[in-house]
Amino acid sequence: MRTVKVNASTSYDIVIGEGLLDSLGEYAKNAVGIRRVCVVTDDTVDSLYAKKATDSLTASGFDCIKFVIEHGEASKSTEKLVALVEFLAENRLTRSDVIIALGGGVVGDLAGFAAAVYLRGIRFIQVPTTLLAAVDSSVGGKTAVDLVAGKNLMGAFHQPSLVLCDYTTLDTLPPETFSDGCAEVIKYGVINDRPLFDEFKKGIRANIENIIAECVIRKADIVGKDEFDNGCRQLLNLGHTVGHAIELCSRLAISHGSAVAIGMVIVTRIAVRLGLCPASELDELIAALKAEGLPTECSFSAEELAAVATADKKRSGDSISMIIPYGIGNCKPMKISVNELSTFIAKGL
Repeated sequence: MRTVKVNASTSYDIVIGEGLLDSLGEYAKNAVGIRRVCVVTDDTVDSLYAKKATDSLTASGFDCIKFVIEHGEASKSTEKLVALVEFLAENRLTRSDVIIALGGGVVGDLAGFAAAVYLRGIRFIQVPTTLLAAVDSSVGGKTAVDLVAGKNLMGAFHQPSLVLCDYTTLDTLPPETFSDGCAEVIKYGVINDRPLFDEFKKGIRANIENIIAECVIRKADIVGKDEFDNGCRQLLNLGHTVGHAIELCSRLAISHGSAVAIGMVIVTRIAVRLGLCPASELDELIAALKAEGLPTECSFSAEELAAVATADKKRSGDSISMIIPYGIGNCKPMKISVNELSTFIAKGL
């Protein structure tokens, strides 16, 4: 078992281990005290793990209610947000009560945002059940829902009180969902840690506890330095500007992890063609992604991607910030004029 401390506006523990879901109640009690809790989950996770979670909470003295959404990115919507907040109000949750997000990134983002806005903010706990959520979306306090114009355009920074990662839940993931998380894992090595990237070549699943912990340690360090995404935290957006555009162009048929994988390849290929990054580093990245079953090619045009990317939340005025690899373990931000974005993306296709 590994424990990582996040020191942001709220300090909290990320606990990573095997079989921790059976002890959720005790961990929650230590983090927030005994309160009423609303467990937010999706229909897939509900059938697999909700009873185990609520049994543990009830045994520790919690009064539990549950809100279940349909699985998938389409549920990360303003409609589901309002439905959840109305549910909290109908059940008279108070400022001393708690939301527990049991699921992947969609559940965590939605539940976290509801916690941020209900009664102007109540506490919440993240219990990630996917690799992507474990290493990325459950850590750092970014919460959001999607708008028609783009992903994550409505949200808030709201840190959890605890992150409890029972990695045995990853055993029930479909292979493609596990692969999605591998894209975010590989991202950590590319942005600032060549030795970590080399570790991935031994296989991510084979050393899962250590790899989750090492990724979380790096994210916790970045969040501690730049909680509100004004500086070094932007490095975590590697592949995401183009990736979000790919998701939306596909009408969400391409998953987040797959889109980020393709996005990382595109920006790395741009760096190679600009003479900023050795071609051998691009080859290594593509090999690492393919080894984990991730796609590396894009079927959309630069014009299609640019049209969507101009609505990305990382846009500032007439420019947009993109993270560019100068090599594996060495990434830097680059501001691109919105007018030049299509030409810039085309260099990576």
